[in-house]
Amino acid sequence: MELKATLNSIVLRRAREQLCFLALAAVSLFVGSTIAFAKDRPAYFLPEERRIIEDYYRSSGPSKGLPPGLAKRGGKLPPGLQKHLDKNGTLPPGLQKRLEPLPQDLDSRLPGLPEYWERVILERDVILLDRRTNRILDIIENIIGLATGR
Repeated sequence: MELKATLNSIVLRRAREQLCFLALAAVSLFVGSTIAFAKDRPAYFLPEERRIIEDYYRSSGPSKGLPPGLAKRGGKLPPGLQKHLDKNGTLPPGLQKRLEPLPQDLDSRLPGLPEYWERVILERDVILLDRRTNRILDIIENIIGLATGR
C-alpha cells in the first residue's frame, strides 16, 4: 500500500512538472513570437502603409473618411508644441488628448502592429506612436491636406 502511494506521488509530481514545462513552453513561444514580430517590424511606416494611407486620403473628399471635425481644422501644430515635439520626440500630455484614431475602414486595410504601437491622427498628420512611452516613431505629414487640397 505504501509503495502504491509512493508511486502515485511520483506519477503526480512528474505530471505536474510536465504540465508546468508545457505551460512555460507555450508562454515562451507566444512571447517570443511577439518579440520577433516587434523586432522584424521596423519602427516606421512601411512603404506599403504609406501608399495605402495616401491612397485612402487622396480618394476621399474633404469630408469623406475623415474623423469628425478634422477636415475643418487644417493647420499645423502651434510653434511651441512643434518645438516640444522636435526636442523631445514625444507629445506633451495636453496634445496626447487630441489624438484621434484612424478611420476604421482605413485601419482595417493596414498590416498589423505590435500591440503597444498605434497609428493616430493629430491635426493634419498621421503618426506611428509607441503607447508605452508616447514616443513618436514616424509621421506622415500633411495627410489631411491631401484630402482637403491644402
